[in-house]
Amino acid sequence: MPNASKSLLSYGVPALVLVAAIAVFPSLAPNPYILSSGVIVLNWAVLATAWNFVGGFTGYISLGHGALAGLGGYATGLLITKADLPSFVALIAAAVLVAALAVPIGFAALRVRGASFVIVSIALVLILLLVFQSWSSLTGGSRGLVVPRPFPGMLRPEHHRVFFFLYGGLLLIALATWWLLDRSRFGMGLKAIREDEDKAESLGTPTFAYKLTVFVISAAFTALAGGLYALWFGDLDPVFQFSVLTGSYVVLMALLGGVRNLYGPVLGAIVVGIALEYFKVEFGNTPLHLVTTGLLLGLVVMFMPDGVIPSLTTLVQRLRKREDSSIREMSAADLAEQRREREAANS
Repeated sequence: MPNASKSLLSYGVPALVLVAAIAVFPSLAPNPYILSSGVIVLNWAVLATAWNFVGGFTGYISLGHGALAGLGGYATGLLITKADLPSFVALIAAAVLVAALAVPIGFAALRVRGASFVIVSIALVLILLLVFQSWSSLTGGSRGLVVPRPFPGMLRPEHHRVFFFLYGGLLLIALATWWLLDRSRFGMGLKAIREDEDKAESLGTPTFAYKLTVFVISAAFTALAGGLYALWFGDLDPVFQFSVLTGSYVVLMALLGGVRNLYGPVLGAIVVGIALEYFKVEFGNTPLHLVTTGLLLGLVVMFMPDGVIPSLTTLVQRLRKREDSSIREMSAADLAEQRREREAANS
């Protein structure tokens, strides 16, 4: 029962709070801009949670997930404009295509570790940026790609509302999938890789197959987020879609909240996503919003290196231990009673 109560407090209550927040936010948003900012924050939350399938379970730091989101967006847009697929059919098909493409990418990238893996993931972003900028006959190049809106007759505020709920549903599915993996034998193998990959392999864990599988799962969710963004925003630019900054933000969001916690990336996405939107309004397109965001993250990393949720959990545990170990004041009558009990036991 204590474990069940702890699990309810750790996972059930935050899940209810998150569902309630997703349900009521569109009604409470004072204007369409705030609602559109909410869509952007949920997009970051899905991307950070999708990244956490790789980073949280295996400990591999990928800065290339922004490229997977860009692939999902462009694949969705091209399937609509070139293959005349319905919008949401194209979205699912694009996620499947990106997941399939993640297999050869994973075969190449996951054979290296540490800093080498980070460099390979950055190279993926830069290569795709050059390809999508240069292949203008297909992708539109630097002019970008216009994606038809899935609900052409819908007013913009209602358009934001619909996509806010779509992103909210996708986020809940991603969180549920992460939670199930965390409690599975497969998840235990992934965490063994994170702690000591060589030892896990020596004990019989098929480490490469595990890493590749979770990389494909992560790519599918990342592509879905990128595809939804294409349907929502309607205009894709390769410079933005294949930006190293996107992957860097996602990593920082996950690390800020805590990669080993289910809701850590969501919390990090909310904090950093809101900060990014606020700083962009205050400082426009100048680099100052990058500086202020970096300072904010630097302060948190300095004082909460394991992330916000783990740091707060550790603080609560320390306070509880201090309360449990405190000396209870005893009256003279209590001391006399203890003395009589000891004398009775000795006689």
